[in-house]
Amino acid sequence: MLIYAAAIPIAAQDNYEIQVYASDTVAPKNTMLELHSNFTIDGSEPVPGSQYTADGTYPTNHALHETVEITQGLSNWSEVGFYIFTSTTGGQGFQWVGDHIRPRVRVPDSWHWPVGVSLSTEIGYQRPRFSPDTWTWEIRPIADKQIGRWYFAVNPALERSFHGPSVSQGVGFSPSAKVSYDFTKVISGGFEYYASYGSLGGFYNLHDQQQQLFPAIDLNVSPKWEINFGVGVGPTASTDHLIVKAIIGRRFDWSGHHEPGSSSSTQ
Repeated sequence: MLIYAAAIPIAAQDNYEIQVYASDTVAPKNTMLELHSNFTIDGSEPVPGSQYTADGTYPTNHALHETVEITQGLSNWSEVGFYIFTSTTGGQGFQWVGDHIRPRVRVPDSWHWPVGVSLSTEIGYQRPRFSPDTWTWEIRPIADKQIGRWYFAVNPALERSFHGPSVSQGVGFSPSAKVSYDFTKVISGGFEYYASYGSLGGFYNLHDQQQQLFPAIDLNVSPKWEINFGVGVGPTASTDHLIVKAIIGRRFDWSGHHEPGSSSSTQ
């Protein structure tokens, strides 16, 4: 979910934190520390004679985007996450991009719903050289289900810009989804899908939409660890065409006893 031109709606995840959320939240008195590393093999290029793309942002081609995500469990049904976005390229070096904060609540296990359901909201700032829409807000419903060895998740996110060229476009629709299969107790594999269709008032044509498909692997080595790898292909003109991503996460239990807890990220 990537930003190329002012005509394209804002997308809160961009290519800094490429992740389909699961419904679980981090357990109280637990902290989840994650590093998201995304390298764009084939992305946007600067316009001739300039170091920027047509919308005035840095090109994504051969950029390494790394995001630190810190999530603190508040209760059995709530958490809050904080993001630090960075970018490294040969031309600009290492740069801070921005920060987001993300509170989230979920349906408690005691309600015995047939599917996992949670709701996150994310608001934050990105520097204008990395996103024309500097202040953005996202609300993300999350639903998921484990059926035997199969896992399904859907995140139909709604997004809004508060400062930038997309303000007049209103609310945008940027869904993501995941399906995976547990090949063993340790290895799961499947597909993750990310898109940004445009404003709810009228979707863009396919050429201007952002669409990506990631074959991805999850390594379930321990309840304390989260490990995810994927290679994303973007077939539309407004999407980076090839990205490699990795998520490495570690859960810390401050309660004094070893409780598995829950994860705020994909399984």
